[in-house]
Amino acid sequence: SNFGDSGTFADSLAFTLPSSYLYDYLYGTITLALGFLVCIVGAGMFAKTTLLIYVIVMSSLVAVIISFWHPPNDYTIQVTPPNGQRIENHTLFFFGFSNEIFRQNLLSLYTNDITTGTLQTFASIFAILFNGCTGIMAGANMSGDLKNPSKSIPQGTLQAVGFTFLIYLIVAFLTSYTCHRTMLHYDYLYMVHINYLPPLVVVGIIVVTMSASLSNFIGSTRILWAVAKDDIFGIFLKPFKWATKGGNPIPAVFLSWFIAQLVLLAGKLNRIAPLVSILFLLSYANVNLSCLALEWASAPNFRPTFRYFHWGTALLGFLACIIMMFVVNALYAGVAIVLYLTLIVIIHYRKTPTSWGDITQALIFHQVRKYLLMLDIRKDHVKFWRPQILLLVSNPRASVQQIQFMNQMKKSGLFILGHVLKGSIEDAVLVGNYHTTYQAWLKLLDLAKDKACVEVKISPTISHA
Repeated sequence: SNFGDSGTFADSLAFTLPSSYLYDYLYGTITLALGFLVCIVGAGMFAKTTLLIYVIVMSSLVAVIISFWHPPNDYTIQVTPPNGQRIENHTLFFFGFSNEIFRQNLLSLYTNDITTGTLQTFASIFAILFNGCTGIMAGANMSGDLKNPSKSIPQGTLQAVGFTFLIYLIVAFLTSYTCHRTMLHYDYLYMVHINYLPPLVVVGIIVVTMSASLSNFIGSTRILWAVAKDDIFGIFLKPFKWATKGGNPIPAVFLSWFIAQLVLLAGKLNRIAPLVSILFLLSYANVNLSCLALEWASAPNFRPTFRYFHWGTALLGFLACIIMMFVVNALYAGVAIVLYLTLIVIIHYRKTPTSWGDITQALIFHQVRKYLLMLDIRKDHVKFWRPQILLLVSNPRASVQQIQFMNQMKKSGLFILGHVLKGSIEDAVLVGNYHTTYQAWLKLLDLAKDKACVEVKISPTISHA
């Protein structure tokens, strides 16, 4: 669009870039290779350039906003239809500020996309535009590379979202007040053609695109590395545990590069935009669901610094994400949710020991505590009496049949297996044996499939225990 035979700068360039499906794939491959090299070097290199990227993007943005006051003019562009027919010439008009243009742009009047030839709808437009709002998790994805993530992530995320929303709103308003819908339909680079400094806008587009792609590239490698280190999916992700001493996960970088290289085969962004938007929406739905579960479980370690957080907003965000997934594409949404639930089932049945805690245990504790507080001994009745058995066992290997017999006797009552380690709580060796013994008892219950609770005590005497 800029450097091709019929591009914006074709007349001022000594040579132009050829354009076709294979050439576009080549350009994408070269660009992806540059991002790959940055990720190989490490996220630190990308972080050092963020200030320069910010200055370039802001300069380009100021030039764009000022250029909406550009005098009315017209220009001709060449468009190649998606069916591969001859190139079409279209003369487009920039009218400047006009109430009539604004009223026309308020109407939907969806037309065919010039890149895919498909009729656009609210869902398809949302899927394309939503990809420009997916940087909200960039800070969280790079939390391992931040000096103070607990402070930087919430403040940086809220400030970035608020600033971006304001800029999008201003540009959308100025565009709808000055640009005819024909221009917006045929020219995706209309901001270049109406600008006082077209090269600055092109540089801004290139820089912000590379910045967003690198942010997602680096973030995806860190997420894959974290999942592999937690051993959630076992040997399938074992090769991606390795990282350099500086914390750069090289195998995860290679896999992310390979997947991105396959995506480039799609050729057009608008073709994969619905799928990308659905996956991002599912990710945001999962974040909202996690916050909702933590709030409902009354987890003491969940203390949001955002003062306006409420479980209702988390629920609303979760439902909004799920609804918009099906609005964008019901088939993709259904497949994504099935795969998501499949992963949850795999994680649940693998029962991999983790150091970061399991929300299901917090929810179970919360519910059990609530119902225990509802029990009232004054309302007990003989009809609903249940046995409560305490069985003291010294050697579980010699008491297997006794344990099984008591397990059958409890009849949906309470069955507690007790084991006493004679000694003092101040004995460090005995305390170490306590943890080993307790885990062994829990493993025994899992193997025997007995429904019982375990209590291991350290005490000078059995009667005292």
